[in-house]
Amino acid sequence: MRDDPEDAFTFDILAAAIRADAADMGLFLEVLASKLQGALPGAVEVRRKGGLFRRSHPVEALIVSLGDRRFELHHEAHLVRARVAVLARGITLRTDETPLDAWIDALSRALAERANASAEARAALARMLE
Repeated sequence: MRDDPEDAFTFDILAAAIRADAADMGLFLEVLASKLQGALPGAVEVRRKGGLFRRSHPVEALIVSLGDRRFELHHEAHLVRARVAVLARGITLRTDETPLDAWIDALSRALAERANASAEARAALARMLE
């Protein structure tokens, strides 16, 4: 990662932007899912609860695949389980359950690395921070 203070995609900025929405867990998952889907089409899978007759279809799981890591949030009742999986050639080698803050940090680092490596990813993440 670059040490340039003008760099909009530092780890701290991305982590703060993600945490800003974390006060209400249901809303947090909806906002994060929407932002990530817009910024990283094809790298984000959102699973929703619900049936045919439910009014709302809240996020049940959010899965973000970035390189050799997969970041997962699973909303179960009033709990959110955060996991980070390490992959090799599409095979899961290890999955660690982490506290939400550690998950946000790990995802933010991976997003910052991706933004610093690609102009296209940088533009997509700029839209996410708007």
